[in-house]
Amino acid sequence: MQSSRPALRLLRQAARNRRCLATATAGHAPTASHVHTPAAEPKRAPAAAIPLSNIEAQWALLSPDEKSSVAEQLEELQKRDWNLLSHDEKKAAYYVAFGPHGRRKPIHEKGEGFKIFLGVVAAVGLSGVLWYAIRHVSPPPPQTMSKEWQEAMNERALEQKMNPLTGIASEGYKGPGFVQSK
Repeated sequence: MQSSRPALRLLRQAARNRRCLATATAGHAPTASHVHTPAAEPKRAPAAAIPLSNIEAQWALLSPDEKSSVAEQLEELQKRDWNLLSHDEKKAAYYVAFGPHGRRKPIHEKGEGFKIFLGVVAAVGLSGVLWYAIRHVSPPPPQTMSKEWQEAMNERALEQKMNPLTGIASEGYKGPGFVQSK
């Protein structure tokens, strides 16, 4: 009678810690206060199958061990004829394989698109204001950037016969020369 008390205590503790989807068994590991040897450890009962109906709502609540057991359970089911699978089993198999979790989890939550749009508009607006402020406080362009100055540079280059093979002083040259301004 006295040896069954620790087992009952473990059962009660497991029942308290049981989650709605997982089934606790007497084989759960005892707490750290209990010292046991591997030979005295009770045999673990196989975990009960997690119901596959509405797995989409349950998936986020499952632990990684439970998720892997559901995946293994679905692998075994998929080895059978697919015509014999129930609608819930097919939906669960599809959700586990292609659902929005793990690597397929969306990067942005629903409704964040507008926030991203406002952030981009704010960044573009801020860069426009910054560009205008820099242009406003910067000095005017040097006089050598005026069109008249650049045309005078072309005339001087022709007087000195600058680059007579391919440049402005060559025969049939039709380029703009030094004129860059409009």
